[in-house]
Amino acid sequence: MSGHSKWSQIKRQKGVADVKRGKVFTKLANAVIIAVREGKSGDPLTNFKLRLAIEQARAANMPKDNIQKAIDRAQGRGEGAGQLEEVTYEGYGPLGIAVIVEAATDSKNRTTSEIKNILERSSGSLGGPNSVSWMFKATGLVNVKKEDKNADEIILAAADFGAEDAQEAGEIVEIYTKPDDVEKVKEDLEKAGYEIESFEVLQKPKNLVEVTEEGKASQVLQFIDKLDNLDDVVKVSANFEIPDEILTKIGQ
Repeated sequence: MSGHSKWSQIKRQKGVADVKRGKVFTKLANAVIIAVREGKSGDPLTNFKLRLAIEQARAANMPKDNIQKAIDRAQGRGEGAGQLEEVTYEGYGPLGIAVIVEAATDSKNRTTSEIKNILERSSGSLGGPNSVSWMFKATGLVNVKKEDKNADEIILAAADFGAEDAQEAGEIVEIYTKPDDVEKVKEDLEKAGYEIESFEVLQKPKNLVEVTEEGKASQVLQFIDKLDNLDDVVKVSANFEIPDEILTKIGQ
């Protein structure tokens, strides 16, 4: 199991904590708004990204009314209608790791300042469009609970359903797909009797920067956490890998 997979587990655990605090609802609502605007439709039947955002919101037990309010806001109705815009930032963090930050904000100047400040305080820098995005590939990810199933069995089933790659990550099997196939693969796995923990479309790094020192590993994780904790930030992608033994030593 790679350190990158372990980081995926940490993010999932953090997500659970965020749900308990209610903080994640704001980020999920922003993801719904972005999906409506990108797909130019508030109908999940015709807007794949919106279906994905709604299912993720439901998986986090976000109230139906909150989801509908987000859709209405994206279409120019309700409180704050028309104020939110999607912004993607690219840059470098500590140790030269590449980061992509996807945000939804009603004040681009504020969000840009907050993100730039975190990057620069972490010995990094804010870059321009496409400065690091070439290091990543848009990828679908379906996390399948192993439970009493064998990981190889799940991986073979996923391959039959069109998955591109897969790896075991503790109690989860991570299934990677083409972005447009993530929903189909997820549904096929469910029909085959497998339990899905989560699914999303993310920016998967093509190459990873290995971080093997405890102090530097803590620095990287704190940096990512600061970005992720910003209210306007919807998603953070980075190209680092920390070995499991280092993560264990620093208490992750």
